[in-house]
Amino acid sequence: MSGWRAVIAEDEALLRQSLLTLLAEVWPALQVVAECDDGASALEAIAEHRPDVVFLDIRMPGLTGIEVARGMGEVSPGTQVVFVTAYDQYAIDAFEQGAVDYLLKPIGRERLLATVQRVQARVAAGGPDNALLDALLQRLDAAPVLPRAQPQLAWITASCGRETRLILLDDVAYFQADNKYTVVMTADGEALLRTPLRELLDALDPQAFKQIHRSTIVNMKAVASVVRDDTGKGRLRLKTRSETLIVSQPFMSLFRGM
Repeated sequence: MSGWRAVIAEDEALLRQSLLTLLAEVWPALQVVAECDDGASALEAIAEHRPDVVFLDIRMPGLTGIEVARGMGEVSPGTQVVFVTAYDQYAIDAFEQGAVDYLLKPIGRERLLATVQRVQARVAAGGPDNALLDALLQRLDAAPVLPRAQPQLAWITASCGRETRLILLDDVAYFQADNKYTVVMTADGEALLRTPLRELLDALDPQAFKQIHRSTIVNMKAVASVVRDDTGKGRLRLKTRSETLIVSQPFMSLFRGM
């Protein structure tokens, strides 16, 4: 069958290349339209390409695979999800009960071939069961399957001219990418952090800090309100700053119920 399209989201380059190589062997008709190494770029790629299937690592910088899958329901509901995981049996049990495909690292050829055949069969049968996927995501949210790679930060040091400032994370309104650096915005002004946004993501509390765009992370405690415009994008009004922040349309699912 021709015309199949996929997005691969895996932050480890060697594993991503290994999956690409195996897919070329077992599914030669598949066109990989985007390769992503973090959750934000994965969600944006899925919204842009609306692929038939996404191979989605559960543990990525920034948005987790679970959050990406949740956001997909709004921007590309017809996309099949195949989770890629290195985690424990608790998670695998949840996948089995949810009738959603998963691949366990390191990925084996025979397991991948069986997964491909199931994905193709589901598409032929009418697409994914989004109710089952939602139920699975709820179980995974409650499961201790996403240990953090490092302790979460309480404060950071950032440059403001020749001065080095100590900034409590509670005082941060938002972070914005600036080439290889990150701009830190507080009520008192801005400072420069010599750490790329992508490296900062895993050290932040995911309950307090949400990525709203590929280049922006906001402190939810600093948000006063959110409004969706006619294009599906959103704007956040902040408590301590006058500017508003644009929320990319794929990320609006993170603000449901607010």
